[in-house]
Amino acid sequence: MAHQFNHEHFMELALEQASNAQLIARPNPAVGCVLVKQNQVIGTGFTQEAGGPHAEVMAIKAAAGNAAGATAYVTLEPCSHQGRTPPCSLALIKAGVACVVYGCQDPNPKVAGHGLAHLRAAGVEVIGPVMQAQCEESNKAFFQRITTNKPYVINKMAMSLDGRTAMASGESQWITGPKARAQVHLLRAQSCAIITGIGSVLRDDPSMNARAQELKISGVPDTTVKRMKQPLRVILDSQLRMPVTAKLLQQSGPVLVVTCVTDLKLHKPLVDAGAELVVCALNDDEKVDLAAVLKVLSQRQCNQVLVEAGAGLSGAFLTEGLTDHLVVYMAPKLLGSKAKALFNLPLDKMSQAYGLDIKHISQVGHDWRIDATPKSADS
Repeated sequence: MAHQFNHEHFMELALEQASNAQLIARPNPAVGCVLVKQNQVIGTGFTQEAGGPHAEVMAIKAAAGNAAGATAYVTLEPCSHQGRTPPCSLALIKAGVACVVYGCQDPNPKVAGHGLAHLRAAGVEVIGPVMQAQCEESNKAFFQRITTNKPYVINKMAMSLDGRTAMASGESQWITGPKARAQVHLLRAQSCAIITGIGSVLRDDPSMNARAQELKISGVPDTTVKRMKQPLRVILDSQLRMPVTAKLLQQSGPVLVVTCVTDLKLHKPLVDAGAELVVCALNDDEKVDLAAVLKVLSQRQCNQVLVEAGAGLSGAFLTEGLTDHLVVYMAPKLLGSKAKALFNLPLDKMSQAYGLDIKHISQVGHDWRIDATPKSADS
């Protein structure tokens, strides 16, 4: 019987499968499925590219007609609605699966609870949630967008031990070492969109893409690298100063320029260069309204958004309460008092200081990675 199985062991295997989908499944959640029969794994699967088979269908296919009577371990509640693909709950029922052990319930109103009810109505035993916290964590960005209409915003920064990001001249390559930089490319690959400001584009002429060689250093298999979509690169450019010669326009992958300039004639050179332009309102500081930008990205089904920007834009995201997570790489270097600060935060009193919850600190090569959340983001 299913209840005699080691549910956590098989759910851990399902979570390992889900991790394989992290770079290819977006905007769908990354889901893993493991089929077990007589305490043996007979099929595994994970979510494919949008429009492709979901984890349950892949596992059933891998079981090669042997799924009848099996127990399915799924990290997320099987869907019950017809989207780009047929309902996964129906696929499990048709395959004759006897029991479904789920990790967490899907927050999507189209699914929430309906998939489990569909299975129970068909006589399938349903057990769960199992390892709910871990399963929710694996898709926290998707969960946030679905429940709040706001993407999960990660601000990535690199600094010296004395909290500096660049010399006064703007020179910043390279503060951190190759292993830290490879991790940044993995963060980019895991994100639906990357945001930077026009100042960074004019100063650094960045590519803002996830490079294959760097992903391989981070251990991403070649097969996954080949299937991965480049994230949407978003440039906040209120006055439309973006040059058509910018490096990011010369490379593959979508580019979205968010501006406050409404004259479509001024848009044309960038459109002709391959960019898409969206007009957003100005905020009180005569800059692009960041909350409006995130709303646009949510409507485009962007789950996780990575901010890679200078002190001004990073500070604005933080002060407006839009940053959910900070990833700060700290190098064992001192850049000195003339160098540029991590954030533009014009604070005068200790009572104004921003509190952070340190979630994790790890060594990456010769550098250190600090994962933290603004305390307001957890409230």
